[in-house]
Amino acid sequence: MPVPTATVAPWPAVAVGTGIDPAHPGRRAVRIDGSPAAGQATLAEHLAVVWLTPQMDRLFLEGASGRRRFLDRLVFGFDPGHARHLSAYEQAMRERARLLRDGRVDDRWLSALEGRMAENAVAIAAARRHLADRLRAAAAAATLVDGPFPKADLQVQGTVEALLADRPALAAEDAVREGLAARRAIDATAGVTTEGPHRSDLAVRHAAKDMPADQCSTGEQKALLVGLVLANARLMATERGAPPVLLLDEIAAHLDRHRRAALFAEIRSLGAQAWLTGTEPALFGDFLDDVVHFTIADGRIGSPQ
Repeated sequence: MPVPTATVAPWPAVAVGTGIDPAHPGRRAVRIDGSPAAGQATLAEHLAVVWLTPQMDRLFLEGASGRRRFLDRLVFGFDPGHARHLSAYEQAMRERARLLRDGRVDDRWLSALEGRMAENAVAIAAARRHLADRLRAAAAAATLVDGPFPKADLQVQGTVEALLADRPALAAEDAVREGLAARRAIDATAGVTTEGPHRSDLAVRHAAKDMPADQCSTGEQKALLVGLVLANARLMATERGAPPVLLLDEIAAHLDRHRRAALFAEIRSLGAQAWLTGTEPALFGDFLDDVVHFTIADGRIGSPQ
């Protein structure tokens, strides 16, 4: 299956910086080419970052919210505007919930909020579906069935995604808006918005075994997750001209030597900037010749080696 590609110019070189704003302790400041940026989401327009941590090893076993966040972070790398759609949707959803909770039935106000929710809900669902389709194709094209990182079959499941499967975006917006209006009493009683992209889920299957990821072994789940991140990096390198920055926390400790070597080889072939952490230097034995090592002790970073 061919991997879909897009003609997109590589990102231009820019200087980015982030840190704590001294004028507002606790608030993070972002600068692009030395100038203050509007917010952290602005970084996504210039820098794509994907990370894996040990806590994510249970991604396929726990609730849908973690899988939505994981997918949304991948979408940000291709569509920086996705963050704005998420923010606009959530703000309108909170305002609608407050009106319903307070019993303030202002039809024009509620209709305006529901229209805003519908527009952004369809944009969010469409971006998620589009990336899931491309990731599935990228994984199928580049991963061997019996390779170290098995193929993953992906599907985004949710009410809005289901609407987009059989109708154009404008018709889906109309259906979402009508559905929100029809569910006002239900949502008022529940105290939450009971349907929408905030409840969607990313379903992942081990393609070769035709098995849901949550029924696979711990090692297979880890390999599926790493395979998804690598497929995303390959897709971004093809479409955007550069892979994302990879932040892989304690990655080597949870892979056998065969998979560690395959991971290191993949990072080399991608030409990606990757930061890998670990507590045992021996785990990086296959990756010693072309990396810089830092030792962290007592809260300080030692000199590069």
